[in-house]
Amino acid sequence: MSDSSQDPIRELWNTRYRDACPDAQLAGNETVLSLLAHRSIRSYLAEEVPENVLAAALAAAQSASTSSNLQMWSVIAIADPARKARLAALSGGQKHIEQAPLFLAWVLDQSRLRRLGEAQGKPTEGLDYLETFVVGAVDTTLAAQNAAVAFESFGLGIVYIGGMRNHPEQVAAELALPPGSMVLFGMCVGYPDQAHLTGIKPRLPLAAVLHRERYDSGKEAGLIADYDRRVADYLRERGANGDHWSATVVDRVGGPQSLGGRDRLREALAERAFKLR
Repeated sequence: MSDSSQDPIRELWNTRYRDACPDAQLAGNETVLSLLAHRSIRSYLAEEVPENVLAAALAAAQSASTSSNLQMWSVIAIADPARKARLAALSGGQKHIEQAPLFLAWVLDQSRLRRLGEAQGKPTEGLDYLETFVVGAVDTTLAAQNAAVAFESFGLGIVYIGGMRNHPEQVAAELALPPGSMVLFGMCVGYPDQAHLTGIKPRLPLAAVLHRERYDSGKEAGLIADYDRRVADYLRERGANGDHWSATVVDRVGGPQSLGGRDRLREALAERAFKLR
């Protein structure tokens, strides 16, 4: 790679990790540039997402890996303001769902395979097992991330909405989902409002997540202590409290009360005809 293409890669690396790039020969290309520049967007312009861009992003989604070619996902594109407002309320009042010109509901969809089995007079009991649910969740997530990368390559921004799992039954009713399907998460899509653009949130250092040959937690404490300081600095720069990441995430998994209503997800899945044997 030429020197002219090294600087943006190194700059984005330094921003993402808030640390100097360790390798003078860091590999990079336009795809890596786009990925390192990712940030969650929660403020959007009113401009609509072009249909040809939506089609391209969903073709990218369908190009993602899928276990055994089962393709256990669907997506619902939502632009109706009233429906977006209802979904925003169900997700805990996330106003960016209403503001985004396009909201995508990513559906873990076993119902299509169930209908195919019924049409062919064949059993589909394999859908009742936790393994198959996990496969569907992985497939849906891989597809959505491909779409996210595609959207960002066209200058759009996205933010994932896990709040779709706060009230899965009500979301399913709003979107007329058949049994054996659920909205795994949502995705706001639109052109970012540059006046409200946030910074790039730092991630754990690479050394904290990359292990060689065997898992090694011995190096973890010092790396996370350094990361806590970097996250605190980032938050203070945004005018927020400089809380430590490690304390925040432990609180986030402290108990059922910290899950925002999602502690009853197994019950909701049973209601949606997922057996999870």
